[in-house]
Amino acid sequence: MEKDVKAGVPSAVASGASVGPMVSQSRSEDDEATAVKRTATQAFSGGAGMIPKRRSSSRSIKRKKFDDELVESSLAKSTTRVKGQPVIEQIRCPGSDLTSSDKKKGLKSSSALTPPLTMVITPSSMSKRMKKNKQPLQITKDLGRWKPTDDLLLINAVLQTTDLTSVHLGVKFSCRFTLREIQERWYALLYDPVISKLAWQAMRQLHPEAIAAIQSKALFSQVEEALLAKITSSSQPKLEVFQDLLNKHPNVFYPSRTAKNLLVHWQLLKQYYLLEDQSVQPLPKGEQVLNFSDAEQVVDDAKLKDSRDEVLEHELMIADRHQKREIRQLEQELPRWQVLVDSITGMNSPDFDNQTLAALRGRMVRYLMRSREITLGRATKDKQIDVDLSLEGPAWKISRKQGIIKLKNNGDFFIANEGRRPIYIDGRPVLSGNKWKLNNNSVMEIAGLRFVFLINQELISLIKAEAAKMNQP
Repeated sequence: MEKDVKAGVPSAVASGASVGPMVSQSRSEDDEATAVKRTATQAFSGGAGMIPKRRSSSRSIKRKKFDDELVESSLAKSTTRVKGQPVIEQIRCPGSDLTSSDKKKGLKSSSALTPPLTMVITPSSMSKRMKKNKQPLQITKDLGRWKPTDDLLLINAVLQTTDLTSVHLGVKFSCRFTLREIQERWYALLYDPVISKLAWQAMRQLHPEAIAAIQSKALFSQVEEALLAKITSSSQPKLEVFQDLLNKHPNVFYPSRTAKNLLVHWQLLKQYYLLEDQSVQPLPKGEQVLNFSDAEQVVDDAKLKDSRDEVLEHELMIADRHQKREIRQLEQELPRWQVLVDSITGMNSPDFDNQTLAALRGRMVRYLMRSREITLGRATKDKQIDVDLSLEGPAWKISRKQGIIKLKNNGDFFIANEGRRPIYIDGRPVLSGNKWKLNNNSVMEIAGLRFVFLINQELISLIKAEAAKMNQP
């Protein structure tokens, strides 16, 4: 067959020497036919049957593909998506008819040749793709807001109080969480293994000082408060009393409790009349409200969840503004009215004597000013002070030397703030390093402790008269 094909080429040239384009066309067609036959013979003589790579030329020759080439290319494209190297198997098949492309080209010599091979590709490492679960872990949306310190605070508070409502009201977290968020976080720490594991890993990485600071803020349990409430309000216990209490009941108090912590909490219980020998003051009769906390208790939260009415909300806002203004005025005027009521009824002992220039009166203690200059603040072991404000209530936020009250020769009293926190006189702040004039019945507030400054008008008038005589020539 090869001899016939090769012999046909010069005969075509001799017979058609005058037709140049036809000769070149027949040569290209004969070359393609011989290339196909050589490929077929090499495949038959390959022994094991591995078909070599298809010959490709660097020349840009556009020609139609045979059927076997079409099958090969289509299968090769489909197998590129499957991982692993393809394995090419050789399958012998009987002769087949001429292809449509050969019939069009009119190659008689190619009718005796049939494509001996068909390409069957089977991937060696063809495994089914397992769909990966791309869904993220079902973690709550507030996971990023909860810090390790918040988790440790929550765990300690729940172990102390066993009440999530008390935890919501008494613990100060890094963010303002609602009661529902605290409940969801606590249940997640208990029952969600992923969140619980992440939280424990983060808490283990906390610094020991940070852990100690968090444990010092643990809430007091009911048993601890019951032991503290047994100390009478009339006594003035020292740190030794609370240290003995810690030594007697080591299993009751939290391990990080100190005598100073117990003293501060006992002062809070005393301030809010929660000791055993104290009785809670009854609420005022009628609908009068004395402070904002009482006003918040009166408000019904269920009514706030009703459907919104813009007109009604506007009217309520105006009415609420007036009520708050009246409440502020009542809070400022209440100590003054209390002084007048006491002076009329005579229930309390007189504030002044012949040696008292002024008095600083609180809810629990009354301080008498018998010299022209006194210092007020928080007394310590190494530093004594004229007016120890810690006797009135919790004073850990008050400086050791908070301020100085002086009496001038003209009979005016001035207070100088020498502490870090401001002193409020009749609602006006007096910052550190500033002075302010004190009038009779002035309301003084320092770190939540309120006092009324009372002046002995009779004695001050005598001092003014003597000063006027001295100034006369």
